[in-house]
Formats: sequence, structure tokens, C-alpha cells
Amino acid sequence: MRINSDFSQRAAVAGGASDWVHSPESGVDRIMLDRIGDEVARATSIVRYAPDSVFPHHVHAKGEEFLVLDGVFSDETGDYPAGHYVRNPPGSGHTPFSKPGCRILVKLRQFDDDDLSQFAIDTRDSRAWVRQSLPLHQYGMESVRMVRVPKGSALDVDPIDAGTEIFIVSGALTFDGCPWPAESWLRFPEGDSASLTASDDALVWIKTGHLPA
Repeated sequence: MRINSDFSQRAAVAGGASDWVHSPESGVDRIMLDRIGDEVARATSIVRYAPDSVFPHHVHAKGEEFLVLDGVFSDETGDYPAGHYVRNPPGSGHTPFSKPGCRILVKLRQFDDDDLSQFAIDTRDSRAWVRQSLPLHQYGMESVRMVRVPKGSALDVDPIDAGTEIFIVSGALTFDGCPWPAESWLRFPEGDSASLTASDDALVWIKTGHLPA
């Protein structure tokens, strides 16, 4: 399976514009944003857990990172309410579940093999923010952060190496005259640049320096 798999091109999926696709496990559905592979895949997805759903134990050979959008995600390491950003490095494994149900933005098989940090950050803890930015992770060229973009302000995409990926957690952005509501995903390739404007106060997850050539 290949979805938005040409990393030399822009890609975008508007929030609320895609249907949920069933996974092999009952109660777990997903919206596929980009994907190379079938059930074992390099993938970016929004995943929805129904209340009391469980996904069997599995190992992330190439790592996993996710942001909890709503509800509570749980595994053997603890409970992660909305706003938590979690990284599980290559070789880690777990048995995810959710008692109340949840939705997460998740990226699979996109780690450097030597990036072995495992941690969780509560992005709603205002003490960790520096002005309008919250650094989440840095390794080599890869950088992950959250930013607040006040209504009417610009969010610029610089033509840095290895591209930029944006997920609008809340609020809305405008780009090329088109509105992008909450839970929209946009990807800009290496060398590309763009300027987006917040049409409403926006909270945005940004990842740069990670796209393959």
C-alpha cells in the first residue's frame, strides 16, 4: 500500500475529510495520512480506540511516536491523557488499550536506529513552554515541537533539508487561500517554503528534518 509516498511532493489531508478505515483489531480504526507498506508499514495515521479496546502486544522495530488528541491512551508504562507526546524507540514493545476511548496522531517506523530515547511529555503543562514554543525532541537533523500561533499571525515553513510536517491540533490555518481546520495534516518536501496564517488561534505540532530523500 502506498499513500502520499512521494516525499518530493507536497501532501495534505484536511481535517474531517477522510473516512475511518478498520484495522485488523476490533475497536481500532485509523485515517491513513501517509503510508508505505501494509500492516507493517512506515506510516503516519490518526488512530481511534473505542472505549475498552485493546491492541495486542507488538514490538516497534523502527520506533513509534504519538500525540494523544483526546481521551486517554494507556499501556504498561502508564496512562496518557490528551496532550501527551510519547516516543517509544526501536525495539520497544507494548500492549496499548483505552478504557474511555481515545484518538492519537501516530508515526511508525520513522526513527533513526540510534535514537533510543523513551519518554512522555505533557504538552499542556505551561511550565515547559518558552514563549509560544514547546520543544519536544531533537536528534540529528530531526526536530519536533509544538507551537501556538495567535489568530492573524504567520507560521513560516523554511526550505530546510529533509522537509517539514505540520499537524493542526486545534484552531485553523490558511494556506494558498484555502482553510485548513483542526486535525489537518500538511507535508512540505525538502527545499520547499511556505507561509501559513492562523485564521483562528492555533495549536500546531511540527516536525522537521526527517523526510527521506
